[in-house]
Amino acid sequence: MSSPANANERLANQPFARYPSLVDRTVLITGGATGIGASFVEHFAAQGARVAFFDIDVTAGEALADELGDSKHKPLFLPCDLTDIDALQKAIADVKAALGPIQVLVNNAANDKRHTIGEVTRESFDAGIAVNIRHQFFAAQAVIEDMKAARSGSIINLGSISWMLKNGGYPVYVMSKSAVQGLTRGLARDLGHFDIRVNTLVPGWVMTEKQKRLWLDDAGRRAIKEGQCIDAELEPADLARMALFLAADDSRMITAQDIVVDGGWA
Repeated sequence: MSSPANANERLANQPFARYPSLVDRTVLITGGATGIGASFVEHFAAQGARVAFFDIDVTAGEALADELGDSKHKPLFLPCDLTDIDALQKAIADVKAALGPIQVLVNNAANDKRHTIGEVTRESFDAGIAVNIRHQFFAAQAVIEDMKAARSGSIINLGSISWMLKNGGYPVYVMSKSAVQGLTRGLARDLGHFDIRVNTLVPGWVMTEKQKRLWLDDAGRRAIKEGQCIDAELEPADLARMALFLAADDSRMITAQDIVVDGGWA
């Protein structure tokens, strides 16, 4: 892993947008230790936000927090199993106590483990729902009073183009991700009266280390080349930069939307 100075200098030297409204803003990211989530943590920290993130991968979470230790605010990592709602609510309370009212929530955590229809049991079905959508609702529920008091806030729910493409091989995941759009729209209507914005950030096939290690093969590369309009790999940073915009005041009138970042595939 790169040194702290290199991690922050890498983003500081890139020709991308800076968002003054994110400076000192408290941002909570679920599933932030690796992959897309880690890129969210890195990018928000580089903007000067007060970042907290949850994950069950303690080793990766602690390493990322240490790597970004010379940010304006060192990110706060808290181990948390998001399928345990009591633990999730306690961890969110701990973030508030440490960093102040939460103004941005990025509901990122998910697990796209492959499974067949026949393999699904009642227990695995409930587990899939718990990790892929249930925690999004309860995390939002736990932060909205902070946002109401501030008359400002942004909730960003991570969706997926998988259901738009009618992907097979993981039906409970696809179902869960399609439901995120409904969650977003329902929350946006109820919370808009308090100037709280709720949007779905919809990734295409993002080339994280996990995806490359487990799922990407020659057939997958051909599908990307044929499906995307832009012939380039979709990277975690492409999602992170859109999340920054949706969290910042620059997007103050954008809510109840599905923001698709997929190179033009869906």
